[in-house]
Amino acid sequence: MAGFIDFLAFEEATLLMAAVLIGYTGILAFLGMRRDNASAVKSTLKGAAIPIGSLGGIVTILALWQEIVWPFPAGMAAYNIFFVDIFLLFGATLVILAVSMATSSKLQFAGLFAFVAGGVTIAYGWSGYQLGMTKDPLETFLMYGAFGLSGILAFPATVITDHYLGHPDGTAFAFGTGVASPRRRPSIQASSRAVQPIVPVDSSGVPDSEKSFVAHFHLPAYISVTLLVFVAMMALAGIAALFYLDSTLPAHLASPP
Repeated sequence: MAGFIDFLAFEEATLLMAAVLIGYTGILAFLGMRRDNASAVKSTLKGAAIPIGSLGGIVTILALWQEIVWPFPAGMAAYNIFFVDIFLLFGATLVILAVSMATSSKLQFAGLFAFVAGGVTIAYGWSGYQLGMTKDPLETFLMYGAFGLSGILAFPATVITDHYLGHPDGTAFAFGTGVASPRRRPSIQASSRAVQPIVPVDSSGVPDSEKSFVAHFHLPAYISVTLLVFVAMMALAGIAALFYLDSTLPAHLASPP
C-alpha cells in the first residue's frame, strides 16, 4: 500500500467552511423571507450553489478515495468507519443540496437526505464516544452531534423554504391585518334586477362579520424560530469544527505522519 496521507486537518477545515457557507446562506434566505422577496431568496440559493457544490465535490472525492484505501495503518483501521463513512455522507449531502439549489428543484428532498445523514452521524458519534475512539471523545461527540442536529433541522428548514417559494404571490403565510373593505352577501333580488349605476357604499354600518380583510405577509413566530434555530445550530457546528481544527492542526504540523 502507498504511504499513508493524513487529511484529518484538511477535512476539519472543510467542515468549518461548509458550516459558514450554509449558515450564511440560511441567514440571507431568512432575511429575504422576512422582506417577502422571493427573488432575493432564489438568488441567494443559486449563488450559494457553486461554492457549496464545489466543496461537496472535493469532500466526496476525498472520502471515496479514503473508503477505497481501507484499512488505514495498523491501529487506525476502525477510523475508516468512524470518520470516513460520515465524511462521505457529508459530501453527498452538500452535492445534493447544491444541485437542488442550482436547478431550483425541491429542497426538501435534499433536506430529507440530510435528516437521515444527521441521525446516522449522531449514532456514529455516540458509539465513538462510548468506545473512546479518540483522544478527545467528548469534543468529538459534540462536533458529531452539532452537525447531526444541523442535518436533522435542515429538513423542516427546506420544507419551509419550498413552501415559501411555491407561493410567489405572497400568500405563503398570509394573515388578516384588520383593514376592512366593504363586502355584502349576495342577494337573489339584486341579481334579478336590471343593471343599476354603481354608487359608493357606506361600510360604516356593515357588521365586522361581513367585512373582508386585506392579506398582509407575515412570518409566523414558529417559522422564524425554526429557521433561526437551524442557523444557530449550523453556527455551533462551525464553532465545534473550529475548536477541533485548532486542537488538531498544531500536532499535525509539528509531527506529520
